[in-house]
Amino acid sequence: MLDLSNVSAPIEHANGLPNACYIDEQIYKHEQDTLFRNNWAAIGFGKDVANPGMVKPLNFLGIPMIMVRTQNGDINVFQNVCRHRGMILIDAPQQLRGPITCPYHAWSYDLDGNLRKTPHIGGPNIDTLDSVQHCDYPLNKVRSHVWNDIVFVNVGGDAPAFTTQMAALIERWREFDQPLYHGGADSSFSFDLACNWKLAVENYCEAYHLPFIHPDLNSYSRLEDHYNILDHDNYAGQGTTVYAPQVSDTGARFPTFDKLSSQWDTGAEYVALFPNVLLGVHKDHYFNILLTPDGTGHTHEQIELYYTDPLALSDDYAEMRATNARMWQTVFSEDISVVEGMQKGRKAPAYDGGKFSAVMDESTYHFHKWVARELSV
Repeated sequence: MLDLSNVSAPIEHANGLPNACYIDEQIYKHEQDTLFRNNWAAIGFGKDVANPGMVKPLNFLGIPMIMVRTQNGDINVFQNVCRHRGMILIDAPQQLRGPITCPYHAWSYDLDGNLRKTPHIGGPNIDTLDSVQHCDYPLNKVRSHVWNDIVFVNVGGDAPAFTTQMAALIERWREFDQPLYHGGADSSFSFDLACNWKLAVENYCEAYHLPFIHPDLNSYSRLEDHYNILDHDNYAGQGTTVYAPQVSDTGARFPTFDKLSSQWDTGAEYVALFPNVLLGVHKDHYFNILLTPDGTGHTHEQIELYYTDPLALSDDYAEMRATNARMWQTVFSEDISVVEGMQKGRKAPAYDGGKFSAVMDESTYHFHKWVARELSV
């Protein structure tokens, strides 16, 4: 096991996580088995199973899963495997017209995972068998929670309730506990990054790089307008007191969230919720970013933009939505060379994790300490 004690030293004396945390396969596996399994980690978005009966398969920590929208609008997450012979149930996102039915022997389950039918299990045209009681063989459920359209799971099953573990951030953004409306096709985009997932988190946490990497963003939301967010162990980030992008030549604005306090008139905040979610909140729109690790040196980054009112989804706002999406695509694409460059740098054997600025790197240091603690359990 790595000695990570110096990562948690006071920031003036600490080093960052060592190279092995970014390039070593055993450390990557250890991450999967600890900080991803033991905490609430994100796997998808509610918008992807928008209607009752919609299902989406995915793979997380090597486990095949499905997200399912129930008839009452809830989202369930199950292991994507039939309780009979272990056949994968769903192989592509789809709208079901009936139960979840195994393609092998047609055992079928309702949207709450209950086993409903077992055709011919007792012989031709005999659909029952005393040794297989339906109530004993539901789909294997994965502990899950949906917050702001992000679907989280706790694979290990032992984390505190989501609303308990994330209470600090939920309270911090209590004013934004309002309906969200996904902006549609042009409000959904992604990047495949040739870097370890942690580098995407680290870069997102801090504003230090703004003048050098995001000159257009820095022109209206300057480095000196930003502050660090460090008020809880399981998230960190930065906020700005100047949020004023121009998304319309006419001066038109998107509808805003209702009854926000004055700090949000010109403010916005950007938080990494550990381990793998990046969030941005503004008075007129919200974004979710899901980081999905794929080995030590690859990460899929999925970005979804949401608005505050169905009116913002109308044709009248189509051009503004497209402009807003292009703006964020540009900002996030500007980070790609940075995170990929840092990944390449982790092959330099003399690099010792680096030196933090005790003023500008507090949020990144906060994340490093969290990772070190989780890996040391």
